[in-house]
Amino acid sequence: MRSSAVLHASQLVTLAGANRPRVGSELSDLAIVRDGGMLIRDGRIDVVGPSRDIEKQAGSAEIIDARGKVVLPGFVDAHTHLVFAGNRLDDFERRARGHTYEQIAKAGGGIWSTVEKTRAATEADLLKQAKNHADWFLHCGTTTVESKSGYGLTVDAELKILRAMRQLNAPSGAVDGIRDSRIASAASVISNGPDPEVPLEIVPTFLGAHAVPRGMRVDEYVDLVINEMLPHVAKEKLAEFCDVFCERGYFDVVQSRKILAAAKKLGLKLRIHADQLTNSGGAKLAAELKATTADHLEKTDADGIVALKSGGVQPVLLPGSVYALGSTHYPEARKMIEAGLALVIATDFNPGSSPTASMPIILSLACTQMKMSPAEAISASTINPAYSLGRGDQIGSLESGKVANFSIFDCEDYRELAYWFGTPQMHSVYVKGRRAR
Repeated sequence: MRSSAVLHASQLVTLAGANRPRVGSELSDLAIVRDGGMLIRDGRIDVVGPSRDIEKQAGSAEIIDARGKVVLPGFVDAHTHLVFAGNRLDDFERRARGHTYEQIAKAGGGIWSTVEKTRAATEADLLKQAKNHADWFLHCGTTTVESKSGYGLTVDAELKILRAMRQLNAPSGAVDGIRDSRIASAASVISNGPDPEVPLEIVPTFLGAHAVPRGMRVDEYVDLVINEMLPHVAKEKLAEFCDVFCERGYFDVVQSRKILAAAKKLGLKLRIHADQLTNSGGAKLAAELKATTADHLEKTDADGIVALKSGGVQPVLLPGSVYALGSTHYPEARKMIEAGLALVIATDFNPGSSPTASMPIILSLACTQMKMSPAEAISASTINPAYSLGRGDQIGSLESGKVANFSIFDCEDYRELAYWFGTPQMHSVYVKGRRAR
């Protein structure tokens, strides 16, 4: 049995609490242990408490000295587009010159430039680029991400993206093609230096309904998604969730409902891109279908917030995309918290509208632009997204029995992560007790 002991953390931010997502005032309760420590055995947390108590039980365990540092659960990023080819630098420059999204798309940019590059790439090419993206997340303290397809928009290209995700998960144990931390081995190898082969955990989502391919009618493409794409995804067990971009000009409520209902029949859980550009009814549809999450929600009104609450839907807010697009219309985080919703924040990492893998940057935006407290932002980036991915019993907090996914930061107070925005504070990150970075 391999073991290690984290000792003398200035703040061990455990987020210990009820076995459910945090709501209301619970979002501010981080259950911090000062001069805190953890005993880790075979990749799982055994004991959490004051360092003086952990030292008595450490025995021959390798010591991880966290003196003067903050120890947090690994961030859980519940909305990313990890696998794609190329970048959108030209789009970025055009936006800087004042061009609109529509103007950029007409000039050959936008999502279609990424779709074309992704279709042309081999699975090996995509895997190579995605490994670089995964490394960025680990360097920012994120240990688990949800990742969507959606840059293929053909049967073969969408499956290629999802298979690349499966390959990324494979090094640390796959279960029917999907790495599931609830049953995958938690074996660990503790070493003095980082292990570059320790992977990011990826939770795959099928987003074939991200846009309508050129030359196809929307209803024709909806039928393709339902009759050809989804059966392949389900048969190969390539995804845990299905998502749809429910928005005017993309997939309306009727079309989105049709796709998501078909996915649900095949055993996939549901997520929805909702109300990003217009108040198009996405939040209400998420509530109707009992979706796990509704994401974006920039234009969701009071009725939509009430619907999310009644449907038990977790809102996933993406301030990075609002910022990167130069908008000032951020989601109503405070109203959602006051309504008792189990709020989540995420990066929306993608090449067009949110090219960042940094959860600390998202913490800062949540505080400065959505008026969340630093504590609320921490809960919304760890324990709440863990529950949104069906893994709240295994990750998202530092508690006995959970997987030892955690990050150590070169600061003495967790609030510094949001305060010193854009400043590198990462010291090290551990996945299943193994130092990853």
